Amino acid sequence: MSEGNSVPGQERNERRVGSTGPSRAGTPLYERADEMAAAREAVEALSARSTDRGGRHGDLLLLSGAAGLGKTTLLTEIRAIAAARGCTVLSARGSEQEHTVPFHVVRQLLQPVLAACTEAERREIFGGWYEIAGPAVGLLAQQAGTAMPDPQGVRDGLDWVLTQLAVHKAPIVMVVDDAHWGDLESLAWLAAFAVRVQELPLLIVLGYRPDELPADAAAFRELIGGRGSHPITLRALSPESVAKLARGALGPEADDPFCRECWAVTGGNPYETVELIAKVQDRGLTPSEESAHLLRDLGASSRGTGLVKRLERLGNPAVRLAWAAAVLGTEISPELAASVAGLPPAEAQDATDRLRVARILTGTRTLEFVHPLIATAVYRAIPSAMRTAMHGQAASAVVDAGLNITVAARHLLETHPSNDPETVQQLRAAARENLRQGAPDAAHRCLERALREPPPAEERAAVLHELGCSALLTSPATTVNHLSAALQLPDLDPALREDATFRLAQALAHNDQLGEAAAVAGAEAAHTRSYGARLRLQAAHHLWLVFDAHEAQAPVRSRRLARLAEHLSGQNMGEKALLCLRTWDATLRGEPAESALAVATRAVGLSYTDPDWGFELPSITALGYMYADQCDRAEELFSSAIAECQQVGWSGAHLSFGFSLLGLVHFRRGMLAEAERCAREAVRLADRVGPRLPAKWYAVGLLLDILLSRGDDEEALSVAETHDFAPPYPNAVVFPDPQALYGRLLLVRGRRTEAIAQLTAAGERLEAKGILNPTWCPWAGHLALALAQDDPAGARALAAQTLRRAERYDTPTAIGEALRFSAAVSEDGDTLALLERAVETLSKSPNQFLYAEALVDFAIGLGRRGHTDRVAELLFEGADLAERCGAERLAERARAEIAAAGLRPSELRISAQSGDRTAEPSRAGAGRVQH
Repeated sequence: MSEGNSVPGQERNERRVGSTGPSRAGTPLYERADEMAAAREAVEALSARSTDRGGRHGDLLLLSGAAGLGKTTLLTEIRAIAAARGCTVLSARGSEQEHTVPFHVVRQLLQPVLAACTEAERREIFGGWYEIAGPAVGLLAQQAGTAMPDPQGVRDGLDWVLTQLAVHKAPIVMVVDDAHWGDLESLAWLAAFAVRVQELPLLIVLGYRPDELPADAAAFRELIGGRGSHPITLRALSPESVAKLARGALGPEADDPFCRECWAVTGGNPYETVELIAKVQDRGLTPSEESAHLLRDLGASSRGTGLVKRLERLGNPAVRLAWAAAVLGTEISPELAASVAGLPPAEAQDATDRLRVARILTGTRTLEFVHPLIATAVYRAIPSAMRTAMHGQAASAVVDAGLNITVAARHLLETHPSNDPETVQQLRAAARENLRQGAPDAAHRCLERALREPPPAEERAAVLHELGCSALLTSPATTVNHLSAALQLPDLDPALREDATFRLAQALAHNDQLGEAAAVAGAEAAHTRSYGARLRLQAAHHLWLVFDAHEAQAPVRSRRLARLAEHLSGQNMGEKALLCLRTWDATLRGEPAESALAVATRAVGLSYTDPDWGFELPSITALGYMYADQCDRAEELFSSAIAECQQVGWSGAHLSFGFSLLGLVHFRRGMLAEAERCAREAVRLADRVGPRLPAKWYAVGLLLDILLSRGDDEEALSVAETHDFAPPYPNAVVFPDPQALYGRLLLVRGRRTEAIAQLTAAGERLEAKGILNPTWCPWAGHLALALAQDDPAGARALAAQTLRRAERYDTPTAIGEALRFSAAVSEDGDTLALLERAVETLSKSPNQFLYAEALVDFAIGLGRRGHTDRVAELLFEGADLAERCGAERLAERARAEIAAAGLRPSELRISAQSGDRTAEPSRAGAGRVQH
C-alpha cells in the first residue's frame, strides 16, 4: 500500500533538488528532507544508544498528516533505514474495516517475530504471561474453566513480552501506520507502553491522521496530544515540487502552465499528484498548456465517484473482486476475495490483474489496496444491501478457512438481523474468545448483536446473562439492566436464575448500591430449593450487608449470620463463604479474637480468583487472622492472593487490593518501610483503574495511615490532596475508615474543631453499624486526643471505653494501643502505670512499631519524674527498634532524648559487654528486635 509521492513504474533514480534522495522504490521524495532527517536521526540514535546500559534509550516518533501526504512512504523509508542498521523491525497498520477486531494491531506487530521462535524461546519470552497474553497475540487459546484475565492484566503481559523482545532482539523499531484506525485494545496498550519507551532500546513510530482519531481512545489521544509529544506534521507539496515531480516523470517538456494546473488540481497532495501524473502517462497526453484543461477530470478519477466510474469500466468481475477486497480489509487472501466475490479462480485472477494495472490493488500472495483512500472509496460505493450480504458471505468464508472466530464476528456485526440461530452461536463463541483475550468491550458488542438477531426464545435468557456478565467490571449499570431483564423471563433454568441473581448482586454492589445488592440476593435465597444455591446466595446477601456502610439493622443481621454459621463445618465452598463472613463480622464487632480464629480455621480454602466467590471472601478471613495478631498466617494468605492474581492476569483493582492487604500486614507488624512500599504499589495499580473507586480508597488510606505513623505529616497531606482523599466518602465499608482518617488529617492541619466533628461522626456511624473493635478503627482514641485539651473528662471516658473493648477482643496489639491512648489523656498520677502496662503488653504483640513507641514514651515519662535508672535501657532499645521499623521520626525523638540525657550508644554497649544487667535490653524487647 502506498501513501506518498513516488510515481508507479518510474525508473529514474537520480537525486532531485529539494528532495531527501531516492525513496525505497528508487523515486525521489520532495520536501521531506526535515522529516527524513528526524527519522534517520532517531534510528541512528537508537542504534548508538542500544549498547549503552545507562541513561536514555528509546524514543517515540509521531508522524501526523491528512490522507495522501506521504506518511506510509516515510514509514516505509524508516523501516528500510532500521533494517539496514541491523534493527529488529516490528510493523503493523490499522484498518478502517478491522478496527473492531481486538488486538488486531498487536498481532501484526508480534506474531511474525514470535512465529520465528521455537516454542521454548516463546515460553522464555513470555515467562509467566504465556497463558494470559498468549490469546491476545493469537498464539494460545486460554484453557476453559480458568479465570478470565482483566484487560489491564493482558496489557501488563504484552508489556512484559515487548520488554523481553527489546532485551533479546535489541534494538527494535516498532512502526504502526494508520494508527487512527487501530483497534481500541491495541491503542490502549500502545498508549500505556509508550510512556516507558525511554527505558528500553526501542523506537516507536506512529503514523496517523489527526482528524480521524477514535473518540473512545482517550489514552491514545492523550499520548499524542500530551505536552511531551512533538508530532512531525506533514504538509502539502509546493507548486515547485509538484513541477519537479511532473517533469521527473513526464520529461522536461512539461511546461509551467501544465505543472501549475497539476498542483491546483491536487492541492499539492503527493498521492493525488502521483496518481494524476500516472494517468497522464497512461493517456499519452502531451504535458503542455493545451492539455492542462483535461487534468481536472483525470484528477477526479482518483477519488470518490470518479474512482468508482473508473472501477466500473474494468468490468463486473473486477468490481465484485474490488468490493470483496474492501469488505475483507487488509492482508487480503486472493482465495478468500474470490470466494466472497463469487468468482471462479480463472475469472478472479483476470479481475485481479485488471485491478493491479489500474493501480487499485497491489500484491500477489496477499492483496491490498494501493492506498487507503481507494479502499474507503470502494467500500462506500458498494450498495448497502450488497455490502451487508458480502459481509455475511465473508463471515462464512472466514469460518470455512479456519480463521479465528473473532475475525468472522466483525463481519457478522455488519449484517442485518435474520433470526438465524447459527449466527447467534457464532457471536456467542466470538464473545467468549474476546473475553479470553481480555477484550470485554468487544465481547459486549458481539452479544448485543446476538441479542438483536434475535436468539431463540429458550436461549434469550442465556444471551442476556452473558451480555450482562461481559460488562460486569466495565459497566455495572449495564450489567444490572441486562441481568434484570434475564430474570424477568418466564421458565428460567434454576441454575441460570441463581447465577444471574448472584451476578446482579455483584453489579449492584460495584455500582455502589450495596443495600439493593443484599436485598436481591436475600430474596432469591429465600425461594431457591437447592442447598448449594441457597448457601451461595446467602453468602452474597450477608457479604453486601457487611460492606454496606449505612446498613440499618446490623445487629440483627449479625445474629442471623452467627446462627447460620454456627453448625457449618466448611465442607464445601458455600459453607466456607459463610464462615469467611462470620469470621469478619466477629472481628469487626470485637468479639474475642479466639472465637473469631476458631471460625477462621473452618473458612480457609477459597481461591482468591474463583470466578464465583471472588477476592473478597478469602481476603476477609486472612484479615481476621491479622487483626487477631496472627500476622504470619495473614502474610502467608495475602502473598498467596497476590500470586494467584498475577497468575491469571488480574492486574487491576484485585492486584491493587492484594498489595494493600499485604502492606496492611506489614503495617500491623510495625514494618513501616515495607508497608509503605506495598501501599505505594497499591496506589499505582489503583490509579490505572480509576478515581474514587474502593481500590483507591483502600490504597490511599493505607498509605496515609503509614505516613502519619512515620511522622511524615507533610507528605501525608500532599498525598491526600493529590488523590482527592476527602468527602464524599464511599458507601462501602473500606479500611482504614476514610472519615476517621480524614479527621486525623484535619488534626495535622490544625483544624481541631472540624477534626472533632469528623471523628465524632465516624464513631456514631461505626457504632450504629456494630463495628466496635478499636484495633480495626481507633477513632475513639484519636478523638480522645483531640478532646483532651478542652474536655479532659470526656477524653478519659472515651479512652476507658476503648480499653474495655480492646480487653474484650483480647489481643496484645489492641490492649497495648488502648493503654497508650489512656496514658496520653490520663491524670498525671496514672500515666506511668498505664505506659508500663502498655510496654509489657506490646512486648507480646507482633507490632514492633507500637512497642517502640511505648518504650520511648515510657522512658521519657520515667526521666521526667526522676526515675533515671531504666531510662537509658528503654531509650536505646526504642531508638534501635524504631530504626528497624523505618520510623525515622520516632528514632530521632529517642536520640534527642538520649542526647539531652548526655548518653552515648557506646556506653550502653560497653555496659552490656561488661555484664551490667541494667544495660541489657529486656527479654521481651530482645525477642522483639530479633523478630
